[in-house]
Amino acid sequence: MRFTGWLRTLVVVGVVGALAYATLSAVLQGPPVLTGDPLTTHAGYWVGPGNYTEISGEITGGDYVIGNYSSFDPVGMEVEFVVYNSSEWSSFVAGGHPSPVYSVSTAFSGRIVYSAPVTDNYYFVFSNPYPSSSHLTFGIYVATEYESNVGDDGLG
Repeated sequence: MRFTGWLRTLVVVGVVGALAYATLSAVLQGPPVLTGDPLTTHAGYWVGPGNYTEISGEITGGDYVIGNYSSFDPVGMEVEFVVYNSSEWSSFVAGGHPSPVYSVSTAFSGRIVYSAPVTDNYYFVFSNPYPSSSHLTFGIYVATEYESNVGDDGLG
């Protein structure tokens, strides 16, 4: 009888310990990070003269994307960078004159800090401003991170 009592106690303590470990590890690790988020990237892209490359994905209103970009081969080539929402992207692809929701001055490198006002698909477009006749293809290195606006309240 005593053995059964000790065994029950051991099982209860083990279960309580396992639950405590699972709860504490989840709290300490924070929210899960989605892998494969298209707006979290570290990559190089080749852009021909008069062409563009883009990364895109849904941003929840209030969330933001931070990062930077720079031309790397040859170094110092100017890059045009703009962000379009889904309706302006359609106009851009159709060859219209869309209004970007975010843009920076043309430069060989720049910082990206974009906070989405509403939930939508956003397109981060990197363009080669040189005409096709220039034959100036260059590489652009882009590093971005999608950040959720839901965070620690500082009380913990």
